[in-house]
This record gives sequence, C-alpha cells and structure tokens, in this order.
Amino acid sequence: MSKNKNKAKITSPENRKAIKKILDLFFKESGFKFILIIVLVIWSGFVGILPSIFLKILIDDHITPMMTQAVADYRPLINLLIKFGFIYLSGVAASIVYSRMMVDISENILKDLRTRIFTHMQTLPISYFDRRSHGDIMSIYTNDINTLQQLMSNTFPSLLSSLVIIIAVVVAMIIASPVLFLVVVVSMAILLYTLNTVGGKSSEYYLKLQTSLGKQNGFVEETIDGQKVIKVFSHEEDTIKDFKKINNELAKNTTLANRYSLFLIPIVFNIGNMQYAFLAIVGGLLAINNMFGITVGTIASFLQLSKNFGGPIRNISQQMNQVASALGGCIRIFEMLNEESEGDEGFVTLTRACRINGDLVECDEDKGLFAWKNSKDNSLTELKGDIRFDNVSFSYDGKNMVLNNISLYAKPGQKIALVGETGAGKTTITNLINRFYEIDSGTISYDGIDIRDIKKYDLRRSLGVVLQDTNLFSGTINYNLAYGKGEVDERTIIESAKKCQADDFIRILPQGYETEISGSNLDISQGQAQLLSISRAEIYDPPVLILDEATSSIDSRTERLVQESMDQVMKGRTTFVIAHRLSTVKNADAIIVLSKGRIIERGDHEDLLRQKGVYYKLYTGGFEESD
Repeated sequence: MSKNKNKAKITSPENRKAIKKILDLFFKESGFKFILIIVLVIWSGFVGILPSIFLKILIDDHITPMMTQAVADYRPLINLLIKFGFIYLSGVAASIVYSRMMVDISENILKDLRTRIFTHMQTLPISYFDRRSHGDIMSIYTNDINTLQQLMSNTFPSLLSSLVIIIAVVVAMIIASPVLFLVVVVSMAILLYTLNTVGGKSSEYYLKLQTSLGKQNGFVEETIDGQKVIKVFSHEEDTIKDFKKINNELAKNTTLANRYSLFLIPIVFNIGNMQYAFLAIVGGLLAINNMFGITVGTIASFLQLSKNFGGPIRNISQQMNQVASALGGCIRIFEMLNEESEGDEGFVTLTRACRINGDLVECDEDKGLFAWKNSKDNSLTELKGDIRFDNVSFSYDGKNMVLNNISLYAKPGQKIALVGETGAGKTTITNLINRFYEIDSGTISYDGIDIRDIKKYDLRRSLGVVLQDTNLFSGTINYNLAYGKGEVDERTIIESAKKCQADDFIRILPQGYETEISGSNLDISQGQAQLLSISRAEIYDPPVLILDEATSSIDSRTERLVQESMDQVMKGRTTFVIAHRLSTVKNADAIIVLSKGRIIERGDHEDLLRQKGVYYKLYTGGFEESD
C-alpha cells in the first residue's frame, strides 16, 4: 500500500530522480547560459509583481497626498511612471532573451540526448531487443523525446517564472503585512497538498500512458509488417479485438491522467477566489479599525499580490499534465540509457594481414586475410576457422535449457549442416558462435581460443552471416554490397555478385549497381534481396560463414542456379548451414541432427541414410524443418 501511495506523489523518488536528470542535462549542456537564463527569469518574475508594489506607492505616496494639495504637483508621479516604465521594458527584454536562449539550449540537449540513446542502443545485447517490441523502442525516440522537448523549451521556463513570481509575491506580502500573510499561508498549505496529491496521481497515469502508447506503437508496427499473414489466416477480427484492448488501456490511462490534471484547475481557481474574498474582508476590517498599520494602499496592494499569487499557481496546475507526461517519458528514456551495455572481457584481437615473402604482416583494414594478433610479441597467426563446442549448455531464461551438453566440431573449410525439428536449437548454436548470448556452461573455441577471450567486435567481423530475413539498408546496391567492408573496388563487387548469381538482375535495374533501394520498401523481389545478402557476405570474405536458411526466400529455379555458386562461395571457408530443404545439404561434410537441444545423429548424407534414423525419416518423408 505504501509503495502505491508513494508512486501517487509528484515528489516520488522516481519523479525526483527524473527532475534531477533533466537539470543535470541543462547544466552539462550549458552551465553558464543556464545560470544566465535563471537570472533573467528571476528578473522577469520580479518585474511581474511590480504592479502590486506600484499600486501601493501610487495610492499612499502620490494619489492620497495629492488629494489634500491645493495645486496638484504631477512631477513626482510622472517620474515614478517613467522609472517603472523602464523597469517593465527591461522585464520584457529579459523574457524575450531567456525564451530564445531556452529554445537553443533545449534543442541542443535533445539533439545530444537522441545521439546518446542511439549510440547506447548499439551497445545493448540482443536480449534487450528480444524483450522489447520495435514500436515500443521507437516510441522513446518519438513520443518520449517530444514530451521532454515541450517540457524543456516551454513548460520549464513557464514553471520557473511562476515559481519566481510566487517567491517574490510571498516576500512582498510578508513585507507589506505579516498579519494578512497568515491568511495566505492557510490557502498555500491547501494548494500545495492538492498539487502534490492530485498532481501525483496525474504523474502516475501519465507514466502508464507513455507505456501504453509504446505498447500500441509496437502492436501497430507488428500488424503492418504482418499484414499478409493476417489476411491469409483471416485474422482481421481477432487483430481488431487485440488492438481495441490495447487502445482501451491507452484511452483509460489518458483519461485518468487528464482527469486528475484538469481537476486541479477549478480547485486552484476557487481556492484563489476564496483567498481573495477573505483577504478583502479581513483587510477591510483591520483598515477601518486602524489596526497593524494597514492602509487602503496596503489592502489594494495585497489584493493585487493575491491575484499575482493565484496566477502562477493556476499556471503550474495547468502545466502539471505536461510535467507529468514529460517525467513519464524521461523515466522511460533513462531506463533505456541505464540498461547495461553488452559486456566484453575479451582480450584477443583480430587484424587483417597479407603475406609478403611468406611472412604475415598487417595490411589495410579492408584487405587481406584475417589473423590473430599476439599481444606479447605482436606476431600474427592466420585465422583458419576451426570451431568446436565442448559440452555446451544454454538457456535463454536461466530455467528452460535450449542446448544440453552439446559437443561438435567444424574443421577449417568444412561445411556443417544443422537439421532438426523446430526449436531443436539450430539457430541457437549459430547465435552462440557470434556471442549474441553467453553460454551457461562448457566451452566454444575458435582456432583453439575460447571465444570468451576474443573481443566481440573482432570475433563478429570474422564471421559472415546470412539470415532468413533479409536486412538491407536505404542506399545504392553498391552501398549495400559493400556494407561493413568500407572502400571496395567495383571489380570486387561485380565479381562477388556474379559468383552469387546476382549480377544478371542487378544489371537490368534502372541504374544498375547505383540503383537506390529502400531497406523497408524494396523495389526488388525477396529472392533478389537475399542474393544481395549472400553477395555481401562473399565480399566481406570471412573465414567462417553462417547461412541461417539463406535460400528459404529463393524460388526453386533460382535455388538451383545459386546452389552451385554457393558451393563456390563456401569453398575454403568453415560453413554452418541451417536448411529447411534437406536437398540443399546433401553435399555437406557433416550433417548434425538435433532434437530438443541434443545431438542425436552426425554423419554425411550417405552415412545418415544408411543408419535409417531420424534424418532418414526426415529426408524420405519429405519433411523440411526450420527454426
């Protein structure tokens, strides 16, 4: 109960931390400018209460004395008006200057914050993206950043100005009449309690609103991506029901957040009116009885100060929804930034090397073969591509084992095929080679080196991966083929494309290799996109190649054409192949059959057929399994 109660406060630990982080961003981005902004806001706020002070001076020191003069002297009054006029103009100038400065600073902060988020995202482990939908992550870049932008550029200056005015008004009230100020203290206590309690409930639901919005964005994105599947399975009605459920949750949280936020406005307004009326009554009685030195000018000034006090309070209450929404977004942003980056304790490094007079020497980063570099004597050893699993066990959640004591080997240049039913652990094995996940027990070695000792960056750039789902990026064909390799000469690109049967269809495109494609809306077929992915892996020239159902998107005719060229691509490389068509792995050096995370058979195609075990049944029965 206490925990929920704590969350319903605007001053909850989560919100205080979020406010602190926002202020830290301001000071880190521009400490001096931010201090100058605060000074300008303070001055602008001080000028805002001058009418109340001016009213008392005008009545008690000028109008009342002039009423008793035979010939009124207007010079003191004119001098007073001129002085206050210049002060008002300085307040207006201060407001203009700090508003422009605030926009510049906030935009720079948000630019750097977006860069921080994107940069940090690149360091996160794959498991983070397994837990979060893409739409929810995108919501951080859009909705959460936008609410923070509004807070920094508009709401924060307004709140700061209101706070300065409130403090200045309180000081002016105490100086004007401590007795009348006691009346204000009571209403202030009621207002602060209301703001903290009701505003805190609004903050709680705005955080839920941001979360629900991210969930809805994720669902919509998945629905758009899976539109064909939805229609094929006639799942439109159920999809609509699921969306309505998520949308209703969003609507509920939005309604409650705005309800509590808007509820503040009439409360604050009526408390201000009651305070104004009570001050008039009490002040009038004290002035009539000439008590505590209260004059007509004091009452007029105090009533004006009361209005000045109520205005900022109302402004704060109106801004509470924006504050609550921004704090909710800020919490989500910094939750992502606080996610632990992918760890790497590796110390073995990889470099590119060339043979000169029989000796290996370091060469251009994008040329030559891969070699391990000895940190002691800087000697180089060519990377062969020997991969071995020794009693490896692994689970994604720490409870349900996906792999159980797996032991296998792939000698340099061998083609290893992984087959088995869905969920057998085929893709998991390739994910572990990349160290997308860390094994629970056992050892995976690469040329005799424990892969945990190899820097992840170096390990992964020595592995070529072609996935079932094509991942191309917006840019030219050339850009996509050379992705990750840097500068690649045109001849190398064309030769690789020819080897992978991609050159023919590239040349008939409008601009050939310079044709622009979009990563999400391809102007080429799925099979052609996959051929580009295979060509990209060939250009990268890794010693180890992983093909995770790489030909699944290619039609039978194209598959026959590409199979022969794929054999050429795999020559001299250690290759792991996960295939949904067993006919494509017949020429593998070894076929490993998995079931429920265990290896149940190993051998070449002919050996496994003679055993008449699981592979025999899969092959002769026509089953084509995939992960």
